[in-house]
Amino acid sequence: MVASNLTTSDPSTFILMGIPGLEAAHIWISIPFCGCYLIGLLGNFLVLFVVVKEKTLHQPMYLLLCMLASTDIATSSSVVPKALGIFWFNWKGITLAGCLTQTFFLNTVVVTESAVLVAMAFDRYIAICNPLRYTIILSNARIAKLGLMGFIRAVLFILPMPLLLSRLPFCDNHIIPQTYCENMAVAKLSCGDITVVRLHGLVMMVVTMGCDLMLIALSYGLIIKAVLRISSKEAHLKAFNTCTAHLCVMLLYCAPSLFSAMTHRFGQGIAPHVHIILANVYLLVPPMLNPIIYGVKTKELRDKMVQYIWRRRLCPSL
Repeated sequence: MVASNLTTSDPSTFILMGIPGLEAAHIWISIPFCGCYLIGLLGNFLVLFVVVKEKTLHQPMYLLLCMLASTDIATSSSVVPKALGIFWFNWKGITLAGCLTQTFFLNTVVVTESAVLVAMAFDRYIAICNPLRYTIILSNARIAKLGLMGFIRAVLFILPMPLLLSRLPFCDNHIIPQTYCENMAVAKLSCGDITVVRLHGLVMMVVTMGCDLMLIALSYGLIIKAVLRISSKEAHLKAFNTCTAHLCVMLLYCAPSLFSAMTHRFGQGIAPHVHIILANVYLLVPPMLNPIIYGVKTKELRDKMVQYIWRRRLCPSL
């Protein structure tokens, strides 16, 4: 009834329903949401802090890790606080401006993270296939420029999305069966023609994620080709360990996001609550696991994090 009143009395307000069909379990669902969010924040801020504090980590690889940590923090923070507000306090209302802002910010960060993953694949390719020229080809300044270019690309690709959505006429039904303002979920509430919005979303997905996945696959194809030429099993193992963390992060990022995007367009037979939960998984789980994966698989970063935590426990005043 509250949702119905809001949609009819205030046409500029949308209602985020959380996870329809599981309203009775919202409090329980909020526990893993909140836990994943807090663990992700703690882990990513720890990575940022340790890399900034330790001068020996001021290298291109760790600058890329800082970029990844920053995008992870921004991704989860753009969704989880509002979702917890829905689960805990039934704060379901969101203005059209707020909805479009969330859509723009979230998608910009996701596309930026995709560019960071491409840069990380390129970094691993140079480190393994051309190690003697690594410091010449990749410097901190060049990595910073790549990150800036990835962000600018994301803004240019995503900016038309909220502009197109803002021009759509919306029907009386302003209920969004989601925990956040996903662009296609908002577009489906329109009484007008959303063909342009659909085309923009599809083109954006193909051009950004499709091209990025091709570049990552190309990088790892060249890495595998170079590794296979080496007869030493020890060298094979070292190269594999160097790439394992990035491959795990890439799979965590790509699989759920592609599934969510394709489900909105072609997955009419999938239960709504399943799609909504999976759409949140790719925004919650990778930011939580990324610092754990890199903390475990990257020896230098792991050692520095352990040393810093141990020093803090022994000398709290430091």
